[in-house]
Amino acid sequence: MSEQLGKIEKPEAEHFRKGKKLYLVPLVYSPKEAPDEYKEKCTRYWQQVTEQLNNLVSKIGMVNRVYHESIFQASEDGLRATERLNPSSYQIAKNHCDNGATFEAIEEKELFEEVMDWQRCLMFGFISEKVASKVSAFYIEAMKKRNEFMAKRISETLKDDETGLLFIKEGHSVQFPTDIEVFSVFPPALDEIHRWQRDQASLGGENLAQESKEKPASKAGEVQKKTGERVKGKLE
Repeated sequence: MSEQLGKIEKPEAEHFRKGKKLYLVPLVYSPKEAPDEYKEKCTRYWQQVTEQLNNLVSKIGMVNRVYHESIFQASEDGLRATERLNPSSYQIAKNHCDNGATFEAIEEKELFEEVMDWQRCLMFGFISEKVASKVSAFYIEAMKKRNEFMAKRISETLKDDETGLLFIKEGHSVQFPTDIEVFSVFPPALDEIHRWQRDQASLGGENLAQESKEKPASKAGEVQKKTGERVKGKLE
């Protein structure tokens, strides 16, 4: 069960110090071509994420492990890949790593690339319903395996009484192990971003609104291809 940050009082927080904990941060991307208005909202969002994480750390405990969706490298290689993918989440991840946290790989390279490829196929569309159905089934199966792998990685690397920090897109379907207490970070600026995206869609800016929700699969794949070769074969 995910706890609401604003409802955690100091005395109540004491009992969360024991056991495995996970701070969950929704990923927000800011495309280069996005309007300044949207970029300002993203900047405010990440500032509020930092503030809420600092609040959680002061009440519950410091971050021991950092995980980031789309990253299948660990340690410094993982941080460098994160910097290319999303400078905002990278800066927060780096700060926690500078304070003693370990950056852990959460993705399996082949699974990640398979999901990205099936997603690209779905984006093109199909004439044949039969082909569309098969590709959709392949994508769903690959995504299921990917989610299971991510949950397993967190379970295996996050030790007793440790706290993890996970950056992952909204609407994910990862089922976290039952022995992990999840605390969702949800800054007020996230609502502002949602409203902006809805307004853009209603005005005919669906493409930009969608791109701002989630980094395109092709971009994530390009980043990993550039940074992944030198650590080929590393266990995620």
